[in-house]
This record gives sequence, structure tokens and C-alpha cells, in this order.
Amino acid sequence: MAARSLAMAAYFEELEDPRVERTRKHSLVDIICLSICAVIAGAEGWEDIEEFGWQKEVWLRRHLRLENGIPSHDTISRVFRALKPQAFEAAFREWVGVLTERLGLAQIAIDGKTLRRSHDRHSAQSALHLVSAWCVQNRLLLGQQAVDGKSNEITAIPELLKLLELKGAIVTIDAMGCQKEIAQQIVAAKGDFVLAVKDNQPRLHAALQEHFERRHAEGRRGHRQHQATREKGHGRKEERHYYHTPIPPELDWIAREWPAQSLGQVISYVKRDGQETSEVRYYLSSLPPDAQRLAHAVRGHWGIENSLHWVLDVTFNEDQSRIRKDHGPANFALLRRIALNVIKQDTSKGSVRKKRKRAAWNDDALLNIVAAAG
Repeated sequence: MAARSLAMAAYFEELEDPRVERTRKHSLVDIICLSICAVIAGAEGWEDIEEFGWQKEVWLRRHLRLENGIPSHDTISRVFRALKPQAFEAAFREWVGVLTERLGLAQIAIDGKTLRRSHDRHSAQSALHLVSAWCVQNRLLLGQQAVDGKSNEITAIPELLKLLELKGAIVTIDAMGCQKEIAQQIVAAKGDFVLAVKDNQPRLHAALQEHFERRHAEGRRGHRQHQATREKGHGRKEERHYYHTPIPPELDWIAREWPAQSLGQVISYVKRDGQETSEVRYYLSSLPPDAQRLAHAVRGHWGIENSLHWVLDVTFNEDQSRIRKDHGPANFALLRRIALNVIKQDTSKGSVRKKRKRAAWNDDALLNIVAAAG
């Protein structure tokens, strides 16, 4: 039996095959590795994966076993519809764990995304909503958790956090995750947090508004920690001011109820086409006051939208996917994210879109991309 030369294959060897043994004409590991390579090269569905297999069969036979040739798209679909997403994700996290051990962790951004066309009316299956954990510095997806159709992100985030190594990391979450239990969970795991505060925490939000109004009224004396940034491009000018203060004595109830020690405010001014708009956002953090560090964390959090969600929608065409049956949507979503992680580890020049095209057109480029994540 020929050995597989793709390093990623080793992480899927222990996956339980959902098929009856007598029907296993094609290896589960081969199907997974074929699918990952196909998605890297632009595949958007089961038929695309089969077609990629036929077009790249010579290359694939050098790196996979493929003892019975290229599996049909029906076979590929059946396997991923039956494969338990939790087990597939566990194998994915094992691989990511090896990468993060080598690369290190500094900031983890948590955010959710709905796969808009993944609902199935015939089976009353709602659209798949996933909460993802994104390593900001390494631009690496660390894990994901599906949101139960009868629940929301508040219940999914703690489950996702349980799967992650948080020690020494700063976890940033939008207002949905601004919950006492979530903050306590992060600190208990020896991590720190920066949580956005909005009207879903009305008392806390009002307290931060009043606190910073008083600080601004005091002028410079009220702001020992202040960072300003200015940017210009694409027809717009943007100026941001970051303020970071300790929790004052008059708000000591915050420190009693939350494992926090600082409050943050970000004021943004945007000028475009002669019009200026402004926005004010508030944050609660377990970190000591440091405006520069707050700015880095807040800006880093936006990376999950720009480097993950936007790329999945625009480059991987995720929102247009019509894969709907059984575990198919969740497993294909993970294939996209694995593919994106693999591409992000490649240090050659070019955007994700260009690298996917190279992988489709050039066998050496495909091998270099896959090998970078080994």
C-alpha cells in the first residue's frame, strides 16, 4: 500500500468512518485530502471536487493512495453528509494546535457568521450559523462552533472557548459575548479579554458613557492613556481616538461583578465626499490601562471580518453555496476554513484569490501551498 506524502493526512487517520465497512471503496482520508486540495484550487461543491480529481489525477496519485481511483461526487457528498462535524473539527483542531504551538498566540477574535443559503425548507433546517475563533497575528482559524437553531451565540461562545488554549492570549468579542460568565471563563483559563459593551448590558453601557463624559470634561487631566491614529485612502480620511482608564472608585460595582480592571472608549471620525460621520464604542477589559494595547486589540478584532468572513464570502463564495443536506453545510464550511488556513501559511506573494488560481493551474504551486501547512 503506497504511503501518503501529504503531511495533513496524518491528522485525519483516526477519524471514524461513517460508512458501513463493505461500502468503503475509497479511503476516508483520501476523500478528505482530495477535497481540501480541491477547495484550495477553487472547488465550490461536490461535483467540482470530483472534476478536480480527474483533472489532477496524476498529481494526486503521487501524494495519495487512491487505490480505487477518483471517487464520484455522489460518494464525496454522502461521506461529508454523514461525517460527524464534531469529530472532523476535533481533527482540524489537532492540526491547528501543532501550528499554534509553533507560531504562538497573542490575540483571539471571536465572531459569528451565517451561511445564508444553507437552510433547507424541506427538512425545516435553518441556516447554519457558526461562531469562529480567529488568531489575529497568524491569521489562522483556531476553531468553530455551530449555533443551535433554538439558541444564539451566547451559548455557543462558552463551548468554543472550552476547546481553545487561552493562557496568555487576549480574547476579543463583540457585544453579544459581553457576559459575566464568558468573562469569568476566559480569566479562569488564564487569558485576558476586551469585550465590546452595548445596550444589551444597559447599566454597564450607561455607566461607561457617563464615566467618559466626565473624563472628557476634565480635559487632559482625565486621560493619562490616550492613543490617536489617522489614516487616509480610498477617498476617505479616518481619525480614531482610544481612551483607556482604570475602573474608578465610584464604579467599583463593575469590578465586583466582572473580573475586569479597565474601561475603554473608541471615538472614530470618518470624512468622505465632504461628509463627516462619527461613532463611539465602549469596552470592558481585564487588562490594565494601556491605550496603545487597547487600540491594537480593537483594530485586531476587525481582522476576523476582513481576513476571514469577507474572504469566505468574496473569494470562496460561501454565501452563495447551496449545499444544504445533513452535515454537508457544516463540513464543507470547515473544508473552506481548512483551505484558507493552509493558504494563509504560504508565504509566497499574492492574495488568497491569486494563490488559489496558482494552485489550480500549477502543480508545483499547489504542492508548495499544501506543504507550507505541514
